[in-house]
Amino acid sequence: MVEEQLIPRGILNQQIIEAFLKVPREIFVSEKYKEFAYIDRPLSIGHDQTISQPYMVALMMTLLEIKETDIVLEIGTGGGYQTALLAELAHEVYTIERIEELLLSAKKTLKTLDYKNVYFKIGDGCLGWVNALPQVSAFDKIIVSAASPDTPLMLLKQLKTGGKLIVPQGQKSFVQDLMVYEKRAAPPTKLTEWGGKAGEEQYEIVSRKHGECRFVPLIGEGAH
Repeated sequence: MVEEQLIPRGILNQQIIEAFLKVPREIFVSEKYKEFAYIDRPLSIGHDQTISQPYMVALMMTLLEIKETDIVLEIGTGGGYQTALLAELAHEVYTIERIEELLLSAKKTLKTLDYKNVYFKIGDGCLGWVNALPQVSAFDKIIVSAASPDTPLMLLKQLKTGGKLIVPQGQKSFVQDLMVYEKRAAPPTKLTEWGGKAGEEQYEIVSRKHGECRFVPLIGEGAH
């Protein structure tokens, strides 16, 4: 998978390559799909959800430029495969899943792999890490594994200045734009629509589109 599907398509970050070599994708899929575990395509994990295509996961991680000191928020735990890859790259991973059965299964699998830097929450991913323990107010990186119809404003509020958020975005059912948002510090005299109240730290949001993608829809408050 790594040598034939990821590297030839431009995934060259050594830390990401090592993470994909280490994390066994087959243990995150059901028995009926194990023979397809290393094919570069999404696979069903039940509940109308999928484990994402390996190349897309690798691309999103590449675009986020995850560092080993980063605190990462993941929206959509799913089967936990991407969660494990993030745990290999980042200092801590906070992951949210609205379907309890999926989250409990992912938590069990990640425990067998001995990950101790992952924190779980069952709830509405659109709201981010609110009313949850451990308490974290802002994240270095945020990755959304479902298609948001609009800009995820609640999640951008939980992004640190200098941080990046990646999300499939669009109204179409089958094709979305892969968007990267970066929160940058704004000059003191520059007010922006994102910048909060007077006297607070001012910032601006810069967005970039990175081609088309296909994800299941994001479900929750603000996602229709």
